[in-house]
Amino acid sequence: MEPTHYDQKKPRLSVSEAGRLGGERVKDKYGPDYFTKIGGKGGQRLKESRGSAYFAEIGKKGGQAVKSRYGADHFAAIGHKGGQKVRELIERGKEV
Repeated sequence: MEPTHYDQKKPRLSVSEAGRLGGERVKDKYGPDYFTKIGGKGGQRLKESRGSAYFAEIGKKGGQAVKSRYGADHFAAIGHKGGQKVRELIERGKEV
């Protein structure tokens, strides 16, 4: 079987590479805010079809996955880091 002209073009892309390139083309065409806009529309549609309890359920599952991966102390550590950052920002605001 002879190779077709399709075989002589660029090497095949992986699915992830094709997705990345497609995303870049969409960003070039519509701008980076486009993704925020369509993501918001998708989230709103999901909320309308499944209800807000769906988001609570997937949030709980995500939290359980993080807890099983990093342990319960992880939440205390990131909470402490967040508190330190808030304190730092407040102090910087007082200096201005």
